[in-house]
Amino acid sequence: MTKHATISPSIIEALYEDAILLAEEARDSFALVESATSTGDTESERAVATSCEALRTTTRMMHAIAWLLNQKAYFADEISAEQLRQHGHLPPAQPVPDAVQMALLPRFIADLVDRSIGLYSRVERLDRAWRRSYEPQPAAVHDLRERLGYAFAR
Repeated sequence: MTKHATISPSIIEALYEDAILLAEEARDSFALVESATSTGDTESERAVATSCEALRTTTRMMHAIAWLLNQKAYFADEISAEQLRQHGHLPPAQPVPDAVQMALLPRFIADLVDRSIGLYSRVERLDRAWRRSYEPQPAAVHDLRERLGYAFAR
């Protein structure tokens, strides 16, 4: 099976580096905010919002990184295209952050959440394009049926 030009090793490597840097930034930023949160009522709501978005962002980033690692393994011929199709699925995106909760977060955390959503969206587009390249094309199936019909009709 040939490798498809829609996704190149350089694209995967660049996205992987971006994802690792963003995941490290998320880890450090959320840890900083969580350690600075006090225990007042408003702060309690802020702490819950921060914890929720930390979990969503971390999950989003780990799913993207896992998908990118599978692609890297494919391009390094460590796994086959069939293995990648079977085990390299990108999970569905995390829910869109709640606007009320996002308003409780510090601006730099909200920006980080937005950037993680943007990176995940880029990975989703690549995943869809790659999967589409392996879907059977109806026209090709119909052409094959037609040729078989002509061959057996003789």
